[in-house]
Amino acid sequence: MGETILVERGGPIATVVLNRPEKLNALTRPMWKRLGEAFTELSADDSVRCIVIRGAGTKAFAPGNDISEFATERSNVEQARAYGEDMRGTIEAIGGCRHPVVAQIHGICVGGGLEIAGLADIRICGESSRFGVPINKLGLVMAYAEIGSLISLAGEAVAMEILLEGRVFEAKEAFEKGLVTRVVPDDQVEKEARETAQRIADGAPLVARWHKKFARRLRDAKPLSQQEYLEGFDCFGTEDFQIGYKAFLAKQKPEFKGK
Repeated sequence: MGETILVERGGPIATVVLNRPEKLNALTRPMWKRLGEAFTELSADDSVRCIVIRGAGTKAFAPGNDISEFATERSNVEQARAYGEDMRGTIEAIGGCRHPVVAQIHGICVGGGLEIAGLADIRICGESSRFGVPINKLGLVMAYAEIGSLISLAGEAVAMEILLEGRVFEAKEAFEKGLVTRVVPDDQVEKEARETAQRIADGAPLVARWHKKFARRLRDAKPLSQQEYLEGFDCFGTEDFQIGYKAFLAKQKPEFKGK
């Protein structure tokens, strides 16, 4: 594991940490690449039931890309395209992850940080968190892969407001815009994220993966095929369904196997 991207395991819950606290977890090109690799590896691991992504410390999730890197990594169109390919690959890896992803957001979450957090299924932040994409002040655009995920999250009107104004705004407004799922007191962010991840991990993992798959598929306006429609009933053939409904009737906690 690279030092700036840490992957920690606690049973079925994996935690991915943007680990550059001395720079508020500002992202570098190697961090983008390793982040994508980490999510690809975790997505393929059937023992994982939930992934928590966070920044190191409590000052920031991430403020976006490290501007000091621009002179060496993004100083011209060719370099920017290569850098953008790494970012696109990571966005696709997080967005396509089979397991539920919870973003644990402390402090600043802007630019590329917001792009990453926005790819999570559930986003929990503190009351003092701040959000925005002020790249218009740098003369930069948000490329297709990045803007697509922002529009998918908040809608085109909200995405355009965020991009055209370049404001940094508070957690309450982020919640109203649909950028975060839940706002809690700052000292409760980690606890809330962990409890959320545990509730997910306690559920049937195959069901969580199916729900993610179905939700992504429904973004496409193309009509469902008969095979796709019928897949919605495959859960009744799983061992987990037998475990789940029998435990419910017996008033017991189910112990799902992911089969």
